[in-house]
Amino acid sequence: QVQLVESGGGLVQTGGSLRLSCAASGRTFGRSAMGWFRQAPGKEREFVAAISWNGVNTNYADSVKGRFTISRDNPKNTVFVQMNSLKSEDPAIYYCAARRDSYGSPSYNSWAYDYWGQGNQVTVSS
Repeated sequence: QVQLVESGGGLVQTGGSLRLSCAASGRTFGRSAMGWFRQAPGKEREFVAAISWNGVNTNYADSVKGRFTISRDNPKNTVFVQMNSLKSEDPAIYYCAARRDSYGSPSYNSWAYDYWGQGNQVTVSS
């Protein structure tokens, strides 16, 4: 059974930093693109960042570009997102996602991802 488990969320002040981790189990994702999405209350789930299987290609939402950095550790089957300069618009439940196919692109689209984590809350206080 495939599982993606996020960790690292919590409460941080505006301007602060958090690093989310997503540990995968049940299969290896070393050849699969992975991504992060988020959903704030009353809003639709939105793309945050994605990374190719080898970490060479990354994509970011405009709203987080320059502040967030996605990375991965394939031997540990883990993907990360380092979130700096957190703003009042960043609070949400953050979801990790992984594609089933090999060598797929780090897509902006949620429908491209086959596996999802349970979500991890990020709260930013002013």
